[in-house]
Amino acid sequence: MEPEVNVARQPIFRKDKRLFGYKLLFRDGLSNYFPDIDGDTATSKVLANTFFTAGLEKITGKRKAFINFTKELLIRHVPLMFPQERLVVEILEDVEPTEEVIAVSQEISQRGYHIALDDFFYRSELKPLVSLADIIRFDFRASSFEKMAAYMKEMSDYNINYLAEKVETYEEFQRALDMGFDYFQGYFFSKPEVIKEKDISSTQLNLLQMMAEVNRKDFRFEKVEKILKRDVAIPHKLLRYINSAYFGISSDISSIKQAISLLGENGIRRFLSLMAMATLGKGKPPELVRASTVRARFCELIGHATQIGADPSELFTLGLFSLIDAILDDSMAHLMENLPLSGSIKGALVEGKGELKDYLELVVSYERGDWEGVSEIAATVGLDEAQLPGHHTEALAWAGSLTGF
Repeated sequence: MEPEVNVARQPIFRKDKRLFGYKLLFRDGLSNYFPDIDGDTATSKVLANTFFTAGLEKITGKRKAFINFTKELLIRHVPLMFPQERLVVEILEDVEPTEEVIAVSQEISQRGYHIALDDFFYRSELKPLVSLADIIRFDFRASSFEKMAAYMKEMSDYNINYLAEKVETYEEFQRALDMGFDYFQGYFFSKPEVIKEKDISSTQLNLLQMMAEVNRKDFRFEKVEKILKRDVAIPHKLLRYINSAYFGISSDISSIKQAISLLGENGIRRFLSLMAMATLGKGKPPELVRASTVRARFCELIGHATQIGADPSELFTLGLFSLIDAILDDSMAHLMENLPLSGSIKGALVEGKGELKDYLELVVSYERGDWEGVSEIAATVGLDEAQLPGHHTEALAWAGSLTGF
């Protein structure tokens, strides 16, 4: 049995910071069994896994998937095997614009697919591909602002949207906006916009304390009903969640008591925490709450699978709070001062130290497609790497059932 393909996803945003799609980053298995695998084979495997095995919807929801294609895959018409409304065909930067490549790119475009040119550096011989491109991707770490601006001016006669890749700060996001970029890929959204301590509102503090309280080991199940009564919207969301496709329940659940019984103590803890997080995240990119949710479940599943014995519920809380500084635009140290979380969680979040920090680093490395880092940390926590793709897919599906896409 072949190992599952590991597929990481990086969000791509519109100008308003709403999600547009995901760039898929992949590795064949989580080992170095295939160090010399060529791009054609690797892309074929990720396509098969994404569209047929894992299911594209589990990985990207209803958003577009940006996937690289080599020359060989293009001339084999491989992109045409997949739904045009879901796929952005990224032509790699080393693909030369031969007559064959241009002809197949024209066919792909005529069939309704979006075409993107990856890691772009302008050359006059690329004009035939530029004329077909819907999106051109610039790497903010590989080109100067002046050079990118010059390239964009050179192509001003074409109807092209520009994508800025590796945008890591809000200053870079604003610079890209000012330059005329349309799409943005990078982790700027996961950082506080203003890194300074500020007063936390009483509403925010109540929500944070509720999240911390329901994740305590001594949380009492009978408190659930009182917590649910604090917000009339929560019972409605609870029933919608328990009746979602994720659970696959044949008959509708119509009472809160039934829903609580089915979810169990851990399930209701997680649900209340995530509803509070969604409220705290209003006004921020929805991807922040979505990423927190994925991290929480991914951390928890890894905790169940590792040999070291970290508490999975504590790992869930760790993942859930890992982006709270970006959600509230405050420093992590200041936020943690007000919350009754364990020293292990605070150590991992504030200082990047302690017994739990490796679990968060593993999830973040997977999220970024840092496969070498994933291998190293998985070994440290005693995790069989072959289990990670399944855990990641499960975390994405679970997060999707709560947050939508």
